[in-house]
Amino acid sequence: MGSMCLLHASLTEYVLLFGTAVDTGGHSGRYWADISDTLISGTFRQWKEGTTRSEIYYPGDTIVHLAGEATSVQWSAGTWMVEYGRGFVPSTLAFALADTLFSTQDFVTLFYTLRVYAKGLLLEANAFFSTWGC
Repeated sequence: MGSMCLLHASLTEYVLLFGTAVDTGGHSGRYWADISDTLISGTFRQWKEGTTRSEIYYPGDTIVHLAGEATSVQWSAGTWMVEYGRGFVPSTLAFALADTLFSTQDFVTLFYTLRVYAKGLLLEANAFFSTWGC
């Protein structure tokens, strides 16, 4: 359970703030994108696939999730971080929104999330075409 604020989005990269006010955890997902998280506050615990122990990260640390990797993740209450993703961003949306669609059925949040992403894509397209003088 977390909250995000999308700062930039395109088909190939995004920047967002992510955080949680409660202890939470889950599966990282497996994406066609490289993702890095830089902690601002709190703690982030990660258990990488194929290993037998987890690692804990603290404010100032950057955690890198390479494309194709999957991990178990856990955040302490009050954890906030900046996340940067680079690769095929739509591949991240399917996993990120699966729980919203199939478990909680929170269609309002699903609508708002897709609307914000679509707006980011439109802004990116506008910036791209404005460099061509269109």
